[in-house]
Amino acid sequence: GALAFMEGVAYVGHRWVIHGFMWNLHKSHHEPRQGRFEKNDWFAVMGAVPAIALIVWGSLNGFNAAWWIGMGITGYGAIYAGFHDIIVHRRIKIKYKAGSAYMKRIMKAHYVHHEVHTKKGAEAFGFLYAPKKYQ
Repeated sequence: GALAFMEGVAYVGHRWVIHGFMWNLHKSHHEPRQGRFEKNDWFAVMGAVPAIALIVWGSLNGFNAAWWIGMGITGYGAIYAGFHDIIVHRRIKIKYKAGSAYMKRIMKAHYVHHEVHTKKGAEAFGFLYAPKKYQ
């Protein structure tokens, strides 16, 4: 449940926070990368810190709901890294060609998002879901 909920959190965060008051970090992601890392990578750290805290706290308290939420956040982060950083942006060089309609749709939506290089005017803010208009 937490993993699925994270897509909504990511959409809201990407649209109104990352393309809002945190644009100074994110704009590096809409520009050609200089080197291995970009300022935008700090968002991975910002997501990992609460996930780790929830996992540790939950494990110390009988593997309660906090543990499961932390694991959901971590799972979403792993899927995001695989899709976004490896498959879409090829930060690790692999041979991959989208075959399924789903993968083609979310990859197209992400490429449409990156056609805009400014804080305003972008669309397609989800990571693992894209409306059918991107088919």
